[in-house]
Amino acid sequence: MIPKPGYDQEREGIARGEIRTIEYPSATVGNTRKARVYTPPGYSSAEKYSVLYLLHGIGGDEDEWYTHGKPQIILDNLYDDHLLKPMIVVLPNGRAMLNDRAEGDIFAPDKVQAFETFESDLLNDLIPYIEANYSVLTDRMHRALAGLSMGGGQSLNMGLNHLDRFAWIGAFSPAPNTKEPELLVPDPQQTSAALSLLWLSCGDLDSLKYVSDRTHAYFAEHNIPHIWVEEQGDHDWPVWKNGLYQFSQLIF
Repeated sequence: MIPKPGYDQEREGIARGEIRTIEYPSATVGNTRKARVYTPPGYSSAEKYSVLYLLHGIGGDEDEWYTHGKPQIILDNLYDDHLLKPMIVVLPNGRAMLNDRAEGDIFAPDKVQAFETFESDLLNDLIPYIEANYSVLTDRMHRALAGLSMGGGQSLNMGLNHLDRFAWIGAFSPAPNTKEPELLVPDPQQTSAALSLLWLSCGDLDSLKYVSDRTHAYFAEHNIPHIWVEEQGDHDWPVWKNGLYQFSQLIF
């Protein structure tokens, strides 16, 4: 599934989805938090949609994918090509703390810890808000979790720890926050039975590729079904956009 030329370029004369910023109450953090939500072309409350939660990297927030990855353009084009199942895409801020902006030292311990705290915010605050305010399917088979770099590590850590909530998990260039493989998947047989898709991709020039390599090696050794894509590229947007392009076509 090598992307077609222009897969991330806006097309003229096609139906478009809508991407907007929402605010939701977070009991985890104790304030109101922001996320972006993409609804597909023709979104209607008369239908029920699957949901992909798409996470950013350590230096980003709910705007990072929108600003640098243009997911709405990639997804609109895929819908125009009839290659996607109907889905909503939620772009949260994975830094769950009162001041959740990517300011100052983004590697400060409290800011790194906030990416772990996001697990509670996602499961207990954001997902319930989306399910209360959008016309979505609410079972695990219609819920996916994916992300880039720090968000890729979050997706593996949270998704594989909550297979009762997510059946589709994707990690694009996961960062060193990714747990050791034997902690991610302590019971390979149980995990394998529960997963619908486990995706792992990374650029061949990425200095963090060792994280993907060790994870892929463990999955392969223990016969955990997964897709491993090693592509030309660094720790950068062409790799991550390609990850979204490919992963989104395989889910639901």
